[in-house]
Amino acid sequence: MSSQQATATGGDVLRILLAILLPPLGVFFQVGLGLHFWLNILLTLFGYVPGIIHAVWIIATRR
Repeated sequence: MSSQQATATGGDVLRILLAILLPPLGVFFQVGLGLHFWLNILLTLFGYVPGIIHAVWIIATRR
């Protein structure tokens, strides 16, 4: 039986800080210019908080 624990790296912490300041930038550094980047720009334009939530979720779940 194998248990996997997600540990935050220094890069993750930096991306999360960027995601709080400018959500699309944090997503860009995680996934590049893909669908999630453009979706995050749209969410950020509709409301700053939805953009932050999406960015932190992308950073936390993508490895």
